[in-house]
Amino acid sequence: MKILIVHNSYQQPGGEDTVFRQEQDLLRRHGHEVITYEKSNFEVDGFTGIKKLALIKDVMWNGTTRQELSEMLRRERPDVVHVHNTFMRISPSIYSACSEAGIPVVQTLHNYRLLCPATNFFREGHACEECLEHGTWRGIAHACYHESSAATATVAAMQALHRTLGTWDKHVHTFVALSNFSRQKFVEGGMPAEKITVKPNFVDPDPGPRSADGDYGVFVGRMSEEKGLETLLAGFALTPKMRLIIVGDGPPMEALKKFAAGRSMTNVEFRGRLARQETWTVVKGARFLIQPSECYENFPMSVAEAFACGTPVLCSRIGALQEIVRENVTGLQFTAGDSQDLAAKVLWASENRVAMARMGKQARAEFESKYTAEKNYVMLMELYQRATGSSVVEADLAAVGN
Repeated sequence: MKILIVHNSYQQPGGEDTVFRQEQDLLRRHGHEVITYEKSNFEVDGFTGIKKLALIKDVMWNGTTRQELSEMLRRERPDVVHVHNTFMRISPSIYSACSEAGIPVVQTLHNYRLLCPATNFFREGHACEECLEHGTWRGIAHACYHESSAATATVAAMQALHRTLGTWDKHVHTFVALSNFSRQKFVEGGMPAEKITVKPNFVDPDPGPRSADGDYGVFVGRMSEEKGLETLLAGFALTPKMRLIIVGDGPPMEALKKFAAGRSMTNVEFRGRLARQETWTVVKGARFLIQPSECYENFPMSVAEAFACGTPVLCSRIGALQEIVRENVTGLQFTAGDSQDLAAKVLWASENRVAMARMGKQARAEFESKYTAEKNYVMLMELYQRATGSSVVEADLAAVGN
């Protein structure tokens, strides 16, 4: 089977970029021909004057990328196009090019940008569904995207234009939501329920389960306001005997270091960004991974990787996290934004090592049953079969069964 994968990478790497790479590798490993069409938001750094003004138009409809993709489709004739992200350099203009070429499209819904200019239903320190309930123009008054009304207006205009054109209804055959929670939000936002299938993220390669746990908690991920890192530090300030290792970076790093220093938090260590294998070593040595997000996460890669390592997860009780992490089975949940509740769960985890080890084994079992590369490959091929109706896909799936 020949698959064209489309992705616009971000300036700060995240889970979407990881999934894009992993799915490429997985498909190639199974003998499929994979070609890619890629852009990067790093390209806009040097834009000034007229180029910056043109970028506003291109976010809504980029004629250049549409032409480039049209030519690639004519040349390559893939069986299916799988789109991960089009923001901001590619734009949704490419969907109509796929329709003109008669090639079906699968779209992974990594975030909520089709419903929310900020992408994560988060505003002023809490979950916000105003744009879901009243339309995305609400976000302009609140400057939800990059704290800029003008930038938010550009995203809202893109959303409005393509809703009017029926871009996603007409030109996308199958949508991929990463959780049942995410799927429900898109249905509430008016997207056709019959087109949305749930396929979670996966971990590849398998890091293997840990042999023993440690005496610290670990956070892994991109640093930003909605990740709940100030709540995390405030919670660990109340449990000074439990160590916390923070892996990752981002704009709030210096402010978080000052927060910890101002409270003399010697139990917190900032490691910065680590290579993947180094990160897994830290996660395997932890008593638990902690995911304190205060926004609607879709499916954090850090949680899937913790499960793969056999490490239980403490998470905020919000969005898809409360679906992915089962209370007292694969981890513990606390009230989002509540540092005292977080501290209570950290204290319980520190005092109940045997129970946490049991949850770690359950987390590993959850990974093996849901989040391995091979489980995901079967789901991915079923999605392509749904989009294409292809007998080629049926043969591929039969080969997996044998």
